[in-house]
Amino acid sequence: MSQHPSLPDLIRVFGRIGLLSFGGPAAQIGLMHRELVEERSWLKEKEFLGALSFCMLLPGPEAMQLATYTGWKLRGTVGGLIGGGLFFIPGAFIIAALAALYLSYGDVPLVAAAFLGVQATVVAIIIQALVRLSGKVLSARLKWIVAAFAFVTLYSGLAPFPAVILLAGIVGALAGADTDTEAAVPQKVALRSTLRTVATWLVIWLSPIAVLWLLDAQFLVTLSLFFSKLAVVTFGGAYAVLAYMVQAVVSDYQWVSTPQMMDALGLAETTPGPLILVTQFTGHLAGYQAGGVSLAVVAGLMTLWCTFTPCFLWIFAGAPYVDYLLSQPRLTGALQMISAAVLGVIANLSLWFTLHLLFADVQSTAWGAWPTPESFQIIPAGLAILACVMLLWIRVPLLLTLALMAVASSLISLV
Repeated sequence: MSQHPSLPDLIRVFGRIGLLSFGGPAAQIGLMHRELVEERSWLKEKEFLGALSFCMLLPGPEAMQLATYTGWKLRGTVGGLIGGGLFFIPGAFIIAALAALYLSYGDVPLVAAAFLGVQATVVAIIIQALVRLSGKVLSARLKWIVAAFAFVTLYSGLAPFPAVILLAGIVGALAGADTDTEAAVPQKVALRSTLRTVATWLVIWLSPIAVLWLLDAQFLVTLSLFFSKLAVVTFGGAYAVLAYMVQAVVSDYQWVSTPQMMDALGLAETTPGPLILVTQFTGHLAGYQAGGVSLAVVAGLMTLWCTFTPCFLWIFAGAPYVDYLLSQPRLTGALQMISAAVLGVIANLSLWFTLHLLFADVQSTAWGAWPTPESFQIIPAGLAILACVMLLWIRVPLLLTLALMAVASSLISLV
């Protein structure tokens, strides 16, 4: 790893990542790899992949936790707060504004044309990430097999995400680490320090909920406890938990309707930040139905708090042990194989995203998502090809590519 970046540099780079992190975890991981490993060499390839494997083991949004970990690795707790905070805060502001417009006018503002160009660029970002990461991660035949197994299993729904990751870890532990793996130099971590970190963040996480309970704000307490539970069980990121969340908020609590949840997902897909920001939009809608605008604001804030505060707890408590894990051959082998499985996860998410971009009708079947051929959309396909040419062949800078694609799709919509 190179010398530690200054705090202003850290704020500038993670702010850029937060503003450009469209397209869900697949694109976001690729963006972070590009910014932190390739362009600035702030992290070594091995450090980044080890961190990614570690974050995939944790509940919650893996891309946000990766941003938090990399920030912590570079500048300690302050760096972790900068990395994790700037990863979701820009998107949270946009979601809050769009939720306000949605509640005021009863429909999502017609910015879909510009967002279509952004979505097409996301396809190019994901392809770029898969190509670059596969060349570094898939260094042996067994890793190719594990990556393919993870993709097929998750796409077809044959096994849940935690089972796939666990099986990959077991295979990696039995196979051992690659012989060319550098030995990490672990630092001893005092158990007392870890317990103090856990206690501190538990207090930070639960204190607002306790205050609401003392104020007898029953709706907000129920909402906060639900999303806190969601933060603990969301292994596999937003896609893995989406079905459970929809069932709970639509059928069990009846906070929102199914069409509203689809709108929430669409907004989260086309705004920067983690896809799990769909919970914030849901909180805003639930609060508005329960008590109007003021309650909607508070409900959205509490949803954000209970979704993302636990991420800082997991990272700050577990990050000091990552170097130790990487120093153990069998644990390193497990993490390496989990990295291979992660590529299968990214490929699964990227195919899901691409199909929903290119086809108007995508059916859920026993073997995964399958598009209706007649619903193929030529304009999104053309935009995706244009984005790939600009980003992968001509190598136009990412920010300029996003802007040009948004303008191009907007102009096409006017024709």
